[in-house]
Amino acid sequence: MQKEADTPSTGDLAGRKTVVGILVALSASHMINDTLQALIPSIYPLLKQSYGLTFTQIGLITFSFQFTASILQPLVGRYTDRHPKPYSLAAGMGITLVGLASLSRAASYPMIVFSSVLVGMGSAIFHPEASRVAHMAAGTRHGLAQSVFQTGGNIGSSLGPLLAAAIVAPNGQSSLLWFTLVALAGMVLLGRVGGWYAHQLAHPRPRAAARAENALPRRTVVLALAVLVALIFSKYFYLVSLSNYYTFYLIQKFHVSIQGAQLRLFVFLAAVALGTILGGPLGDRFGRKYVIWVSILGVAPFSLLLPHVGLTATVVLTVFIGLILASAFSAILVFAQELVPGRVGMIAGLFFGLAFGIGGIASAALGHLADLTSIDFVFNVCGYLPLIGLLTWFLPDIGGSRRAARAEAELAGNR
Repeated sequence: MQKEADTPSTGDLAGRKTVVGILVALSASHMINDTLQALIPSIYPLLKQSYGLTFTQIGLITFSFQFTASILQPLVGRYTDRHPKPYSLAAGMGITLVGLASLSRAASYPMIVFSSVLVGMGSAIFHPEASRVAHMAAGTRHGLAQSVFQTGGNIGSSLGPLLAAAIVAPNGQSSLLWFTLVALAGMVLLGRVGGWYAHQLAHPRPRAAARAENALPRRTVVLALAVLVALIFSKYFYLVSLSNYYTFYLIQKFHVSIQGAQLRLFVFLAAVALGTILGGPLGDRFGRKYVIWVSILGVAPFSLLLPHVGLTATVVLTVFIGLILASAFSAILVFAQELVPGRVGMIAGLFFGLAFGIGGIASAALGHLADLTSIDFVFNVCGYLPLIGLLTWFLPDIGGSRRAARAEAELAGNR
């Protein structure tokens, strides 16, 4: 990596070669960010018990930090498209650190919500810029880069419940303060990534080729983006039903302990992490539209069956759901970036923001629905959400045409 940095054509090389070290560092920092973020829903049973919260109040905690992130991320992405800030990554992790420290000492519901908002602000700064750096380090393998980046986040999301079960559940809310050391390590790592990013900005890549590649009519692009938004809605509304309410479902329906429920949540989130890495490379090879078909609609048979089986079958089904659903976001994000080339930060911010916003709305809505009906009813209703994947039919096959064009160019070059 250093050798490349010393050559005059670094920017051009960065545009063609995959910088693995940076992708690994981004994946690791994403793991740290999402581990810390996942601690919040992981301790909901503890907070509910300690403060006598309703499901609606629990849903509003998630809504507060995810809605904050939803609003800020597109704005951060749009701003940094024009004014890149390499060290904003470390600053975002610093805000998350402050939020965790505040949450560990929060003694009232308003303070819990305020601390959650700070965590949301940290994530809002981190995600668009980190996604941009992953795109920059990807070379021509954008699907792989986003999968590596997303895998770190999903590993972090799965570690959150495990660490909450091992550390926070037996030691109480104040033990969250220990995790500020993890945030500090993330700041150091992101400071180094920021240094590489700053160097790349001194050797900007030409964008003309990327822009010329997009030959789709504006109407087609708008329709495709609308379909992708609907698919994000389907994925994250359903995902929130599991990530936020799966523990309550297991406790109420199967009478497992809090720690037992958290461990089973870890199994589901670990399956999500494992499945994520497949989506990007498969999209690079076969086309992202096909990956989106499978990853959204393919969940439906399992989600519809889930509310009607026993404990062991429930755990098995959630593993399949996690593996299949996991590949969707990377494929959707890169598909959207290919639809609107040259707007990497804005598109990343928009779709990460949508993911957070929809997740926050879903958490509040499903929590209120659970108060009015039951957790079991919520899981029955949410089982139908993956059927929205049928809208994938309306996406243009941009991957196929571009693969054909690249194959033709390679063939011509070999003659």
